[in-house]
Amino acid sequence: MSFVEYGDTIKDGDTAIVFLGHESMFPVKVQHGTVTQTKYGVIRHSTDLIGKKYGSKVTCSKGGWVFILHPTPELWTMNLPHRTQILYSTDISIITMMLELKPGSIVCESGTGSGSLSHALIRTVAPTGHLYTVEFHQQRAEKAREEFREHGVEHLVTVTNQDVCKNGFGVSNIADAVFLDIPSPWEAIGHAKTALKAEGGRICSFSPCIEQVQRTCLAMEEYGFTEINTLEILLRVYNVRTISLQIPDLGKAAEDNSSTGFDSSNPSNQGSLCTNLQQGTVQFKSGVPLREMVGHTGYLTFATKS
Repeated sequence: MSFVEYGDTIKDGDTAIVFLGHESMFPVKVQHGTVTQTKYGVIRHSTDLIGKKYGSKVTCSKGGWVFILHPTPELWTMNLPHRTQILYSTDISIITMMLELKPGSIVCESGTGSGSLSHALIRTVAPTGHLYTVEFHQQRAEKAREEFREHGVEHLVTVTNQDVCKNGFGVSNIADAVFLDIPSPWEAIGHAKTALKAEGGRICSFSPCIEQVQRTCLAMEEYGFTEINTLEILLRVYNVRTISLQIPDLGKAAEDNSSTGFDSSNPSNQGSLCTNLQQGTVQFKSGVPLREMVGHTGYLTFATKS
C-alpha cells in the first residue's frame, strides 16, 4: 500500500479507511488477528479485510456494513490524528497550483505538523520529485517519519528536526518551491531564497493574522522577491433540495390558460390544473447555502524569486 500508488488488494500492514456513512469514517491499520469495533459491529481483519479488494462492502458482526477505501491525501486530511492545526483541501488545492508543482518538482516545507499538506505535496511531485520538510518539534518530526514509512512514501520525503529560522532547510539552490507555515515566516525568507533554484522559484507563506502577512511581505521585498500577492480562500457550500412555494393569484384560470396556450379540453391537463389549484403550491429544485460556513482559515502570500 502506498499513498501515491493504487493497490487493488488489502494487505497486512496497510492503512485503510473505514467508511461508515456520510462524513463518518476513520483510518485503521490492518493487522492479522486484530479486530476493529464499529457501531455496526466487529470487523475482523484476518477474514473481513486481508485479501479483499479496496472498495469492498464488508458486513460487520451486527449485520450492518461498511466500505473499505484505499487511502488518498484527501481522505487522510479528513481522518488523520491531529498533532497541530492542519491545512484542508480548500487551501491545499490553491497552494499546489500557485506553486506550479508537478511530477519531478523539488519542494521545501516548514513546518511538517500533522502531515496534511505533506501527503498532498508528495503525491503531486511523485514519482521523481522530493519533499524536504522541516519540523521544529522533535516528537512531531519522529511521528511524521513513522507515518511516511507506514504509508510507503519515505523514499519521496526527507524529514529534518531543526529550527528553520536559524538553520534553514539543509539544501541550497535546488528547490522549485518553498512553503512556510510557521509563527514568524519573515525570519525564514532568507533561508527560503537560499533553498530555491537560481531563478524563478516560487514561495508561499500561510499565516492566520494580517500582521504576520505585512511583515512577511516586507521581508520578501527586502530579499528581492517579485510578484508578491496575498489571497484568502473561502468555501461556501450549497445544498440542492426540493422546496415548495405557493402559486400567486394572477387572475382567472381560464384567462391564464388562454394566454399560455393551455388546452383545458385535454383530460390530462384538466387533472393537472385541478391538482395545482387544490394544492396551491409548486415544487422545484433550489440551491440553498448552509446557514454556517467555514470562514477565515488563513492568508496565503505568494511570491517569485527573480
